[in-house]
Amino acid sequence: MNTRWTIKPNPDSEIVTSLMQSLGIDKPIARLLAQRDINTFEEAKKFFRPNLNDLHDPYLMKDMDKAVSRIEQALAEGENIMVYGDYDVDGTTSVALMASYLKKLYPNIATYIPDRYAEGYGVSYQGIDFAADNDITLIIALDCGIKAIDKVGYAKEKDIDFIICDHHRPGAKIPEAVAVLDPKREDCEYPYKELCGCGVGFKLIQAMAGKRGETIESLLIYLDLVATAIGADIVPITGENRVLAYHGLHVINVAPRPGFKAILNQIKKEEITITDVVFVIAPRINAAGRMKHGLHAVQLLTEENELQAEQFAAEIENYNSSRKDADKTITVEALSQIEELKEQDRLTTVVYADHWHKGVIGIVASRLTETYYRPTLVFTKSGDKLAASARSVKGFDVYNALEACQDHIEQFGGHKYAAGLTLKEEQYEGFKSKFEEVVSNTIDRKLLTPEISIDAEIQLNEITPKFWRILKQFAPFGPGNMSPVFMSRNLTDSGFGKCVGREETHLKCKVSQLENKSSFNAIGFNLGDKIEVIKHKNLFSAVYSVDENEWKGNVSLQLKLKDIKE
Repeated sequence: MNTRWTIKPNPDSEIVTSLMQSLGIDKPIARLLAQRDINTFEEAKKFFRPNLNDLHDPYLMKDMDKAVSRIEQALAEGENIMVYGDYDVDGTTSVALMASYLKKLYPNIATYIPDRYAEGYGVSYQGIDFAADNDITLIIALDCGIKAIDKVGYAKEKDIDFIICDHHRPGAKIPEAVAVLDPKREDCEYPYKELCGCGVGFKLIQAMAGKRGETIESLLIYLDLVATAIGADIVPITGENRVLAYHGLHVINVAPRPGFKAILNQIKKEEITITDVVFVIAPRINAAGRMKHGLHAVQLLTEENELQAEQFAAEIENYNSSRKDADKTITVEALSQIEELKEQDRLTTVVYADHWHKGVIGIVASRLTETYYRPTLVFTKSGDKLAASARSVKGFDVYNALEACQDHIEQFGGHKYAAGLTLKEEQYEGFKSKFEEVVSNTIDRKLLTPEISIDAEIQLNEITPKFWRILKQFAPFGPGNMSPVFMSRNLTDSGFGKCVGREETHLKCKVSQLENKSSFNAIGFNLGDKIEVIKHKNLFSAVYSVDENEWKGNVSLQLKLKDIKE
């Protein structure tokens, strides 16, 4: 697949010079800081040393006071409380966080995760009926509920109150719950809008703890859950999320809960990074909700006995293996369907088969964008309806595109880059045509070529031990603070470059630069087909990130190639 390289604009040179002087750093690092809107010594200090005291006052969030007083009332009057959450990582970590905090104060706490297949996403009538049958009078819904207007009304008829903690975009109306905590509400003046669902749940326990005279340090033990949700839900790791993720990763490394410890036993690493959270922990937690039931994940996350946690983790490992098999098979079938229908040249991918596993269609949608880089929907049968997961490409708002197709949709929700929807089977073809039309009329064609965004062009001799030592402190990386990407020109290979991997799909080489003596080992995953570019000492340019490579106890810096061009 072709890529387009774009270099970010140069930051203000005065700010760069000022940062170099006040922090005693070299120009490449100062430029990276300025690109991230870090312009002063004080801002740099907050960036490199994220402090729990910099978290915002939770009572700045609209309805926080109402939520806290309703929970306090329930505790005082001995009511039964249900903690309700979505079946993905953000939802299950939210339920684990809220339920374990409340159980320290009070015994009458039930947890509920809807069945992905029988109930679908969000608050369900079945969940409310379960609450009514068990004399539950307060439901705290996490990572869902912002559009559950009818469901909250139905609960009210049964004398059940709702507190909603969500981070998805609200619709035109807000549910008539006791409290609706969502920083994306237009009437909410909370200063940070990018919390995940578990982050909103954490703000609620922070508000309750503050009222009880507990310190923020006493809540540290929950931040491993918040960090996992931040990584898995792909929210920006800026501002408050950076503080929460930084301290949560520290908890995972220093004192992981038994459930995380059982999962991480498989990877022998000295330090767990946000990447490990996203690619090792999150898929396993997700697998429970995809292949079996989300409550298995909550069980694992709240289990305090290590042996029991290992047993739960082994079960979840089996679900994860099944998930991998399912997503591979469905991806192959979906790619065949695109070819059979001769839809390779469309601006959208919309595919459907009634037997595809609903639990993995989101993963399949992401996989399909690796072959056809364009807005993508994967549909399957769900009861008497069709359900789909949508994935977008960088720069295109798929939520807005779905909004323009509302006449062909039963219901939808989500974010700019990922969404979910349901429709009737007879609406499918009409929707497919309308979605293609909407995208064709609104997408900038250049967005259909994957972009590699480059922070700076540098010389290889600027990659020094000091440079790396500071660069490492930019972590945790994620949207809004991606791992820095560099470009260098006039590179040559040592002459021993080769394709590696079982199918020789990766490129391994040793690069040096004409102007200086520095040389580095480099690895380019899935760049094996570019071997010709580096042969015969040809000059080439490379886009890469800097990384540490450990081999037989020796640690050295290496370049992780993203792309190369003659």
